[in-house]
Amino acid sequence: MRLRNIKGADEYVNSSAYVLKDYENLKGNFKSVFKNNNPIHLEIGTGKGDFIIGMALKYPDINFIGVEKYASVLYKLIGKIENMDIPNLKIIMMDATNIDKIFAHEVDTLYLNFSDPWPKERHYKRRLTSTEFLKRYENIFRGDNHIIQKTDNRGLFEFSLKEFVLNNYKIEDISLDLHNDDCPDNVETEYEKKFSAKGNPIYKVEVKK
Repeated sequence: MRLRNIKGADEYVNSSAYVLKDYENLKGNFKSVFKNNNPIHLEIGTGKGDFIIGMALKYPDINFIGVEKYASVLYKLIGKIENMDIPNLKIIMMDATNIDKIFAHEVDTLYLNFSDPWPKERHYKRRLTSTEFLKRYENIFRGDNHIIQKTDNRGLFEFSLKEFVLNNYKIEDISLDLHNDDCPDNVETEYEKKFSAKGNPIYKVEVKK
């Protein structure tokens, strides 16, 4: 999908106090950003921010960091929170392929919500649950490797389950139709709302190792 370029988006995003500009120098010390030792939860691909904003408001004793590549997408997120006070939320504008160069043994949970499925087989290494990316995540976690994934794409979901098992992850919880399961604590993403309204089942898996 081609993203519409928004004039001034980069400047607008980088002017926000929520956006970390010096993140390359924070490796291993992201707790200093929040000035506490609370758990850090990371979302790769925050989109327009419904999920990470909702989670940060719901769980004030957890620190949330969202990673998003495109300023044109973050423009919408920043617009939602610019007049809000959410001290446990920060955003990084970067490509997730560099994630292992930014974090070191400090993330407690990683969220992968409605990631690009990269449906062409030759692009499988670009999927955020591919073995290539799972290896990048190895040293970002503080304790157990803990990943929670949601998607409406069955092909990506099946691929992810195989990759998790191949890389010695244990499935802690799984749903093949999240919105029809009993899951009162679910915080929805903007894509989740859209796909669910169309009648698409939402798949979710939680894994650890």
